[in-house]
This record gives sequence, C-alpha cells and structure tokens, in this order.
Amino acid sequence: MSEKDDPAQRASPPPGDADEALRLHRFYGGKMQTLPKCAIRSFADFATWYTPGVAAPCRAIQREPERVYDYTNRANLVAVVSDGSRVLGLGDIGPEAGLPVMEGKALLFKHLGGVDAVALCLRSRSEDDFVRAVEMLEPSFGAINLEDVAQPKCFRILEALRARMTIPVWHDDQQGTAVVVLAGLLNALEVVGKRLDRVRVALVGIGAANTASYRLLKACGMAPAQAIACDTRGTLHAGRADIEARAGEFAAKWAICRESNAERVTGGIEQALRGADVCLAFSTPGPGTIGPGWVKAMAPDAIVFACANPVPEIWPQDAHAAGARVVATGRGDFPNQVNNSLCFPAVFRGVLDVRATAITDAMAIAAAREVAAVARERGLSAQRIVPRMDDPELYPRVAAAVGLAAQAEGVARLSLTRDQLLARATQAIGAARAATDALMRAGVVAPPPAG
Repeated sequence: MSEKDDPAQRASPPPGDADEALRLHRFYGGKMQTLPKCAIRSFADFATWYTPGVAAPCRAIQREPERVYDYTNRANLVAVVSDGSRVLGLGDIGPEAGLPVMEGKALLFKHLGGVDAVALCLRSRSEDDFVRAVEMLEPSFGAINLEDVAQPKCFRILEALRARMTIPVWHDDQQGTAVVVLAGLLNALEVVGKRLDRVRVALVGIGAANTASYRLLKACGMAPAQAIACDTRGTLHAGRADIEARAGEFAAKWAICRESNAERVTGGIEQALRGADVCLAFSTPGPGTIGPGWVKAMAPDAIVFACANPVPEIWPQDAHAAGARVVATGRGDFPNQVNNSLCFPAVFRGVLDVRATAITDAMAIAAAREVAAVARERGLSAQRIVPRMDDPELYPRVAAAVGLAAQAEGVARLSLTRDQLLARATQAIGAARAATDALMRAGVVAPPPAG
C-alpha cells in the first residue's frame, strides 16, 4: 500500500470556511451512519441475529434486565440530546438547525472515545416535555449527553434527569467545560507558583460554563468568598435584588450571590478583575469585552482564560502585553485551547466501561486531574497548560481515571483495575479509528472531492 492510499498518512486540509463546510456536509450527507458490528457470513446468519435466534437474548434479558448490557450495544451507546435552544454562538436556532452540531459531537465520541452516539434533537414545548422525552430513552442507552440547552433551564433539566435516571446524565456545556477549565487552571497555577485555595478568581459571564466551573473549582478547594462573578448587569453579591427576586428561576446564580464576593465589590468587569489572580471569561465575544487596562490592574502573574467563541473577550497578545502570564482561549489557533473535547469522550468511555449510574463531582475532578497530569508530563509552560487532542495517552488515561473514581464513589456496577480500564479504552478507541480507516481505504467513505 502506498503512502497516499493510507488514510493515516493523509494530511488533513486546513480548516475550511463556511462554504467549504457546507460543501462537504452536503457531499457526505452528514457525518454519521449506522453499520453492523457483528459478522454476516451469509444470509443464514440472520436466523441468529434476527428471528428466530434473537428470541433467546430477549428471554434472557426479560429474566435478568441487567443482561441487556451483555446482549445489546447499550453498554457502549450514548444519546446526544438537544433542543437547539443555545447552539454554539448561534443562539436559539431550533432542533433541525442544531442537528449538525449533535452529529459532530457523535463523531468526536466515536473517534476520540470509541463510543457509539446517536444525535437526537427534540422539539419540546417545555422543560417537562424535554425531561420526560429523555427519561423515556433510558432503556436503550448507557448514558445521556445533554448539549446546547439554554440556561437557566439547562440547570433544572440536568438536576431533574440526574434525580430520575439510573444512567449517567451529563451536560457537556456545563460539566465538560468545567473539567477542562479546572485542568488548565491547576497547571496554570503551577506555572505561576500560586495555589487554588489562595487565589482571587473573577468569573466574567455566569452562564452554563462558568456556573459549572465555579461549582467544580469550589469542590476542588477554591474559596467561594475569594471569587467574584459578573453578569451583564454587574458583579454578583448578596445585594443583587434583581436576582433574589427570581431566585426560584436562577437558583444557582442566587447561591453564587450569597456565598461569593465577601467584600461585596460592585461595578462591572473592570472592578471584578481589579487585583484578581485569575480571570475565567465565558462571556460576550470580543475583542473589547475585556480591556487591556483591566488586565493590567490584575495581580502580578495573572492568568486569563478568554474563552468566548469565535472571538475571545481579549486577544491573547493584548492580554500578554497587559501583563498576563498565562492566557488561554477556546480556539485551536492559539496556544492553550480550553475545549471540552479534551475530556468528554474519555469521561463517557470511563463511565460506560464500569457501567456507572451517575457522574459525580469527584469523577469530574479525577478527569480534570488526569488531563492536567498528561499535560504536565509533556512539559508545562505558559504556552502549554493542557494536552493536545492527538496525544495518544490522553483519552485512555482519563477514561481509566474516571472508571476508578466511579468505583471509589460507589456508583459503578463493574469493578476493574486501572490496567483493565486502560486496555478497554485503548482497544475501543483503536477499533473505532481502524474501522474508519478501513472504510476509507475501501472507498466506502469517499475522499473529499477537490473544491
């Protein structure tokens, strides 16, 4: 086989513009398909895979419902569910328009985690509709990934589903982002020689990502009184009567008002950043959302995560020029990309491999610490605080860390060693990529046409 025929040797083209994305999405008719995972030697095999042979596993599952994980693909199947109410930076574009993102998520699940995923976009009329629809999916899936659901309803939906379901439910815009933020921040703090329990943290924007980041950082040792959050109306504090009046709707936000900002700093982003060691921004795309002068007024060796997409709240070079020591963004064309794709395929790989019933904060922290450890072993610097997506050890190691944490938390149905978890994750991820390579070599997945 020549090098040009080997999919592993084909260089990916540079990222395309909108026209290129439209052209290739239309050419392939989307990104995901369904293929058999069993051998089909002849048509006679259908007597085993379908009728009459399929009756045997059906009866076995009827007698022992847990056998569904042995006789079906449920043990490796995730539903990616959205209502399209807050898709990327596009806003409320509806379920049909959100479907390409959910397919993309399913593609990352498979390629990075060896996890089969189904994209499901719901036309729900209410939160209760959404919750009931997802709840009814439980018999077919090993876990649920919520995606691109607007806040504050995303918090209530997640809480309701976690309480009602016996399989893991995860909202990646919240928990996945928080895991990578924690991983990156732990390493950034090591670079600048500071400790999480002693730094002042400013959270610019308090939507799904920063609300979850606040919660996970607090669980990992951040002092809430040292944090100052900021929304479009200013800093959060116990005197925010506008939030208190809607505390039932914005429960998480009101809780942050009551326990953070002990000094009751008022004003806006500028005041929140004054003297802060860390800026975590998931806010209005910039540039200009965060002014260079505000970064200059931060503490020495400041850390700035400017994660708005497609344009960060402040350009990295401007943040550095203003005195920031470590800068991260959500983009792949700058150093230190804080992106939830570094963790979510591995988190689900880990929970599926031990048949976990939930994803706890301790499991999320274990994932963050392992992401951080992979980066540290490659050599930390101000320009490298998180690992690359193509690091071959990243996803198996994070999956194993999550699987072990699930067992320690008492939410795992299976007991496996770290070596067993690493082997399972490595095999699943390798098989997924080998299958894609084989389809490409055979021409079943056609090469992209010249454009």
